[in-house]
Amino acid sequence: MAHGLDPAETGTTAAPPAGAAGIDYWFAILNQFIVLIASIALVAASLVLTYSVIVRYFLHISTDWQDEMSVFLIIGAVFMSSAAIQARRGHVAIEAISSMLPPRANRIRLIIVDILSLLFCGFFAWKAWVLLEEAWVDNFHSGSTWGPPLWIPYSLMTFGMMLLTVQILLQVVGAFMHRRTPA
Repeated sequence: MAHGLDPAETGTTAAPPAGAAGIDYWFAILNQFIVLIASIALVAASLVLTYSVIVRYFLHISTDWQDEMSVFLIIGAVFMSSAAIQARRGHVAIEAISSMLPPRANRIRLIIVDILSLLFCGFFAWKAWVLLEEAWVDNFHSGSTWGPPLWIPYSLMTFGMMLLTVQILLQVVGAFMHRRTPA
């Protein structure tokens, strides 16, 4: 078995209909921008943690903000870039199943998995909205001495899950539109 992306999931397909192509194009541009920002956030998280280690070890200065700052940056990077990863079908896949199925059955499997993922991610995005609203309205802060507002990581999680849900929705709609268009 080859490791990497599932061959059925990375194959090229016919061009989507005109309406979907515009949405896919702009969503791809947005994903590229977000991946760039997420990459910067991961580098920033590593710099913050490196700074913390150096300052604590050599200067014996306590830093109580670095852990939460790093977690916020990593949460943002992970959730915000999830739609871009889904667009490439880069999430974890079980190759043993896809390699044994005929192409038609594999396409059906992908559609079923995408629909189930859409339902789960849609529910997750909705609950993230509820959590974000609660943190905003009730002015929740973390329990640390730094005490940043919790709407910051919750908004990153909410926006990232919304993007992921839209990406999966585009893939589901694209699968059904591709099936109906003549080859």
